[in-house]
Amino acid sequence: MKLHCEVEVISRHLPALGLRNRGKGVRAVLSLCQQTPGSLPRPRFRGEPGGQHPACLLISTLKDKRGTRYELKENIEQFFTKFVDEGKATVRLKEPPVDICLSKVWCHSIMICLSGWKQSRLSLTCQFQQFKGFPSAVRLAHRGCDIETPLLTLTPVKTSEFEKFKTKMVITSKKDYPLSKNFPYSLEHLQTSYCGLVRVDMRMLCLKNLRKLDLSHNHIKKLPATIGDLVHLQELNLNDNHLESFSVALCQSTLQQSLRSLDLSKNKIKALPVQFCQLQELTDLKLDDNELIRFPFKMGQLKNLRFLSAARNKLPFLPSEFKNLSLEYLDLFGNTFEQPKVLPDIMLQAPLTLLESSARTVLYNR
Repeated sequence: MKLHCEVEVISRHLPALGLRNRGKGVRAVLSLCQQTPGSLPRPRFRGEPGGQHPACLLISTLKDKRGTRYELKENIEQFFTKFVDEGKATVRLKEPPVDICLSKVWCHSIMICLSGWKQSRLSLTCQFQQFKGFPSAVRLAHRGCDIETPLLTLTPVKTSEFEKFKTKMVITSKKDYPLSKNFPYSLEHLQTSYCGLVRVDMRMLCLKNLRKLDLSHNHIKKLPATIGDLVHLQELNLNDNHLESFSVALCQSTLQQSLRSLDLSKNKIKALPVQFCQLQELTDLKLDDNELIRFPFKMGQLKNLRFLSAARNKLPFLPSEFKNLSLEYLDLFGNTFEQPKVLPDIMLQAPLTLLESSARTVLYNR
């Protein structure tokens, strides 16, 4: 059994020494291993017995590919699995006295084969289901029982295993675009510019950790509503595409809580839906070089908006709620704002006093 996740090993002696744990996990490969007679596991702590045990937990990182071994037989004090459905669990060991905290158990991306630009789904593998069976396997190892899941051998992890932990990928040409290879499922920042994409690659929508998605300088005409399933997405760059609209479904998705920066410049958008103003976490909005003829009339609801650029559009006027925005930067250059109509001159006179008005009436009526 092998899991790719973030691991944090917390020593329970630190508080007694007045020290504090750094509180951050590292990307690691977690393996449930079987020690063979020929294996020579290195002791993790001084005085640790070196006898052979049926199973152990091996934590390997990019800096330590050989890994750190932890015995499991009769060595688990407690197992915390309350948040296992969220990809989190903690193993509390007796010796050494540490808590092994697991989080961010990433699911594998959907395997997709591309023929030209046609996409077909082949298979979906997800180690999350394997993670849900991990507590049972560890408990069996603690009791010294046989484990149905095949155990691995104590061998160093290859560097290629850690390529799955990449958090940033930048692709700026069509020849570098992966056709048969999946995107690393741990990506938080993905840029695919100048790749000639005519639609959003569905494999991107499986990257649940994605925070920044840059699809600029392509030929995308329509956005799938499933972009709204990227619950952590904060920045979306769609500059220089062929979009004609921004769908209501996206405005009403989880982007309402996450999206902070949106670049729709250099497209063919004529209007944004009223529901667009439900993206109330937006701080930066770029709409330059479109065909906008109006802003949503509820524009003033974007209370967090600080940067707005809508230069070179066809805006004839601004909605009245525009005055409710708290902008720090505004660019409306090159719009076709209408000239205000000339108001008629009104000759204002001071009203007469009551005495003068009555005197004039007496004189007029004699």
